Amino acid sequence: MQFFQNNISLFIVLIIGITFVVSVVFNSILLKFSQTLGVRQKQLHKEIRWSPTVRPSVGGISFFVIFLCTFIVFNFINNLFPLHYGNLKILGVFMVCTIAFIMGLADDAYNTQPLLKFIVQLLCGLILYFTGTKINIFTTEALNFALTLFWVIGFMNSINMLDNMDAITTIVSLVILIYVLILNYSLNNMIAPIPILSMGLVGALLGFLVYNWHPAKMFMGDTGSQFLGAFLSVIGIEYCWNSFSLVQNFWYSVNPIFLGFLIIALVFILPLTDTITVSINRIAKGSSPFVGGKDHTTHHLFFRGLTEKRIAVLFFAIGLLGLTLALNIIFNYQSVWLIVSIIFCAITFVSLYLNTIIKRK
Repeated sequence: MQFFQNNISLFIVLIIGITFVVSVVFNSILLKFSQTLGVRQKQLHKEIRWSPTVRPSVGGISFFVIFLCTFIVFNFINNLFPLHYGNLKILGVFMVCTIAFIMGLADDAYNTQPLLKFIVQLLCGLILYFTGTKINIFTTEALNFALTLFWVIGFMNSINMLDNMDAITTIVSLVILIYVLILNYSLNNMIAPIPILSMGLVGALLGFLVYNWHPAKMFMGDTGSQFLGAFLSVIGIEYCWNSFSLVQNFWYSVNPIFLGFLIIALVFILPLTDTITVSINRIAKGSSPFVGGKDHTTHHLFFRGLTEKRIAVLFFAIGLLGLTLALNIIFNYQSVWLIVSIIFCAITFVSLYLNTIIKRK
């Protein structure tokens, strides 16, 4: 264990570098042979989303393959140097990510019914809660239970909805994973299951971004978005909702419920804003929030004249600012950071929301 701790920077670079190379190679193979990887509504395993051209939606397969490989690395380290991390807890995370991947793969191939997807997402939330990955900000356990289920189900749908333009979901997911790595690096807690798995997924997403950057050669599909939604919901629980427990010294004068909501709003600002905006607008028009359309925050930015690449860069910048504020609240708690963070969340949401309802010339 001391070897890993003394060479943690090298360990991080190796994990991310190796998984990046594996991702690039594996996705190139998927791209080459994608026409034989399944069907959807008796068509080739391809999707049409924002892009007018048809592209294979198989990128999510590489996420799960690299997740499995990184999980093996974690178990190898754990066998050599027990990490004293609850085996049931990490088993629950593994089960949920696997179930989400299988459900997403089935949806990409056979267009499953929304009710079945909801049941699977509910199962994911229940597994996480009963294996120890749960929100702990309330004194009443029933509220923690309800919020945990609502968060897991809601975010798995949110990240799926955000996958509506080249590179957007990839960029947003990378920002959230970067937050986890910086946070755990600062806490000297990198040799732990979630940080190790996050390193692998950073490499996987960077390798996928090579093919997903505009103009995209492939999409992640529901296979990728459901898997990422499940894993990132775990990150939200462990390092955002329950962030008050990470650095105790700075939280004595702050309500953990308020801080939980604020940290989650900062780190997950973009998927939450997009989902809330789309839901409000569609319900106001009398349509279902869960039916796809070209009415997302990203689409309206494009209508204003921004290119797909600039929208991706803008979202990356907003995400980095959000995680920077979150880290400052955790490690350098001052009232000014709370005020700045609240203003940042308000400006981001209001700006993106108003852009969707103010008519363009």
